[in-house]
Amino acid sequence: MIRPLRREEAKELTRRRLLNAALKLLDEKGEAGLSASAVSRAAGIAQSSFYVHFRDKHDLLMALGDEAVLNMRRVLREARQRSREEPTDLERLRATFRLPLQSIARHPALFRIGLRARHNRASPLGEVTREFHAGYRRDLSEDLAMLGHPNSTPTDRRRVEMIADGYIALTEALAEGYLAGRYPEIEEIVDVLVVFTLGPRSLLPSSS
Repeated sequence: MIRPLRREEAKELTRRRLLNAALKLLDEKGEAGLSASAVSRAAGIAQSSFYVHFRDKHDLLMALGDEAVLNMRRVLREARQRSREEPTDLERLRATFRLPLQSIARHPALFRIGLRARHNRASPLGEVTREFHAGYRRDLSEDLAMLGHPNSTPTDRRRVEMIADGYIALTEALAEGYLAGRYPEIEEIVDVLVVFTLGPRSLLPSSS
């Protein structure tokens, strides 16, 4: 016999349906296509229930942004932890690049939304995604320093941040290519990121 949902469980399920519907609308139509009525209709829920969970569109966007950032922070923490457990510097570097790419592959809509929102100063998602990007840059800069990049002077630290920004931009560009079907293998993307770090001699045989 199936146990009936408790009130708290039913409420969380409704909230999840609204968030999933909003995420799909954002990916398909952008913020202009998002409204309480559109999200409620897409979720198959009465519009009055929308306001039980969110005050307005702004509140919904902030909830989506917070969820996306929490997910990516968890993935990046895992990537850093797992990379430090690898037996060689090369495998640690590959793990650092691999896990964020795998997360993007699992959550492509969140990735695309984050890219669009980052440069939109009027979007509630913009501030959240910019803060995440800054934190990602700091973490990657620390990892690069651990791998041997000079980091003892202000100039060194600024250059490491520039390198981190370059890696992030390159990772995002290659991830877009993967989602579009141009680059079919994540491990091949990892190979290329390693080449940018260690030079052409580090290129491993294709995983295919």
